[in-house]
Amino acid sequence: MKKGLICPMRIPTQIISNEEFHPISQTQQQHRVERAAADLMERAATGSGVTRREFVNTTGGMAAALLAMNTVFGKFFNIGDIELFETAAFAEQQGAPYFIFDVQTHYVGSGYDPADAEAARKGAVSKEALLALRRSIRESGLNPRLAGDRGTIDDLSWRNFVKEVFFDSETAVGLISTPPGPYPQEAVVPPKEMAHIRDEINRLAGSQRMLAHGLVTPQLGAADLEFMAMQAETLKVDAWKCYTGSCPKGFDRGWRMDDERIAYPMLEKARKLRVKRICVHKGLPLGPVPDYNHPRDLIQAAKDFPDLDFLVYHSGFRGVASIEQVFAKTGEIPWTTEFCRMKESETGISNIYMELGSTFAQLVTTYPLICAHLLGRIIRAFGVDHVLWGTDSIWYGTPQWQIEAFRRFQIPEVLIQEHRYQPLTRQVKERIFGLNAAKVFGIDVETTRHEVPRDALGRLRMSYLEEGPEPSRRAYGWVTG
Repeated sequence: MKKGLICPMRIPTQIISNEEFHPISQTQQQHRVERAAADLMERAATGSGVTRREFVNTTGGMAAALLAMNTVFGKFFNIGDIELFETAAFAEQQGAPYFIFDVQTHYVGSGYDPADAEAARKGAVSKEALLALRRSIRESGLNPRLAGDRGTIDDLSWRNFVKEVFFDSETAVGLISTPPGPYPQEAVVPPKEMAHIRDEINRLAGSQRMLAHGLVTPQLGAADLEFMAMQAETLKVDAWKCYTGSCPKGFDRGWRMDDERIAYPMLEKARKLRVKRICVHKGLPLGPVPDYNHPRDLIQAAKDFPDLDFLVYHSGFRGVASIEQVFAKTGEIPWTTEFCRMKESETGISNIYMELGSTFAQLVTTYPLICAHLLGRIIRAFGVDHVLWGTDSIWYGTPQWQIEAFRRFQIPEVLIQEHRYQPLTRQVKERIFGLNAAKVFGIDVETTRHEVPRDALGRLRMSYLEEGPEPSRRAYGWVTG
């Protein structure tokens, strides 16, 4: 495995790991996509009188990537040949802007793990691994706009986070999250810092652009309940982030959300504190024992706490390793398909939401057919109003390429007919991109739509775009090769 790569196109051509899973090698199909896109861009750039490097950052560069993927994988993206050459045609097909609320964004606090002690703890998240995630995304091609990274921890700073999320993408509102650390106060971004950055960004903008997670570690018992109270009452956190697969220092395994001894006191405290959004890392196994990341434990917890909302980060997706073989043999998407069946047998549950961070990014670029099935299944099982947009960026660089890919992605008609999937209409995408999360988090969409272009961040973004933006073409993580 290696770290870092510069990608020649606007859509990723290899899987990147954030140390929560082992990345797979570039597939033959991804290699063909890369070559097809390069040929398209070379011809179009020559005809336009610009270099290929200049062309890749135009709308034609994105069109070339999507056209290449259609050539190799089949027609999964709504893109026309004319859009390769005409910016106006690309803009017309895009349609009106979506309201985009990203419920999973990250950066790395400058004070995280100064002695790099977490690198030696089993199942922990090391600082170097987080930096390596973006490096490998850049080198693998998962986000070609990361070429300008410096390869230092500054690439993962909150300052670069603001640029990539709010200037280089159409994201209107974001939720700051954090990977775990040895203790919650020593997380990659401690809750106090998450809340501070939220407040500073909102103060600068003059409107609500950021929300912040608190962090719960229920294995710590009474001490964690006290820490929850401080986060809710002093920091005014907007939701809780949980890692059932991870464990604090001194423990050798994770915990389960339906554990009445460990988890239920935490859920009761969340209820009492009136911070009732429980965001749970499920899938993409993290920690010493992978099975603690399976989402099955959420069914009983959701039934026992019907007034709490459970947001299933990564949609419980186990990962891309061997998925092509498993899907071809069984038609299953490991962990996610099983969880969907469990939900379908519990029709009374209405407080579980499926989030797409990393899951969409990995599948759409590697196995778009499986991506179509995953989207179809979670919408069918949980409802179109219970699927949330998240990108796991800043690990993947600016989330704009994911926004572009989802905006154009479609479930083929043959799958819709055969599996009773709901088509990805504009109305469906509007809900997933932001309307669903706005409802969960109590965001007034129309007010925010009005404020975003006019607030300080919106005005700065307009100036940045007018001057000729320089989005990075780098990402940071691990890649096989």
